[in-house]
Amino acid sequence: MSFVTPAARRARAYVAVRGPAAVEYLDRMLTNDVPETGSVDALLLTAKARVIAPLLVWRRGLDDVLLLTEPELGEVVHDHLARNRFATKCEIELEQHSSTIVFGPAEGGIENRDYGEPTVELLDADVAPTLDEGELERRRIAAGTPRFGRELDDRVLPAEAGLDERAISFDKGCFPGQEPVARQRYRGKVNRRLRVLDVDGDVPAAETPVAFEGREVGRITSAVPGLALAYVRVEVPDDAVLSIGPATARLH
Repeated sequence: MSFVTPAARRARAYVAVRGPAAVEYLDRMLTNDVPETGSVDALLLTAKARVIAPLLVWRRGLDDVLLLTEPELGEVVHDHLARNRFATKCEIELEQHSSTIVFGPAEGGIENRDYGEPTVELLDADVAPTLDEGELERRRIAAGTPRFGRELDDRVLPAEAGLDERAISFDKGCFPGQEPVARQRYRGKVNRRLRVLDVDGDVPAAETPVAFEGREVGRITSAVPGLALAYVRVEVPDDAVLSIGPATARLH
């Protein structure tokens, strides 16, 4: 099978949830409802709305859902769901697959929204990659998509990372962390947001401070040559010239 569109390998972990109560259980645990078909983005949160894991939720069958997450989070997701299952009639198992990201249409793909353009994720596909890991990372950063362990950790609320719009349903039933998430949306505000920066200078390291007019206003989370992701205070003007060590940057 050949593709004319770019493709790249994507490291993943996979957790299957199957059984007559699988969908009902996940609807109680995740920030988004399991779709009738296809895929959605969702989060597994603590009671205080801190991110345990970001998930791509794929409805593989009537009573069969596959959760795709970061490679280091497979056991975390499995153990958390298994520990909270109690008497719920579903099985939770780790699976082994390989993921290939294909930019453009492809047969049998799972819709993936991480790269800012039409993209599908193929499982166990015999597709030769045409993009390396560095180029895939550049496309993620350009799309402003947060990654666990970089943009997402116990310091960050979903709204700060822009995940309230793509990974949280405000119309569904209760889930862990729903109360602080709703309070943040309807009564509060965020002081910082994840932003894409155009960087002129050396690639900044993660946690490098971002400054505006001599005052620290953020921090770098990920970077490649010419681009970076950073949490930046919301009062910083869109046309601001920022300092990142010896480099300068503008909001993308």
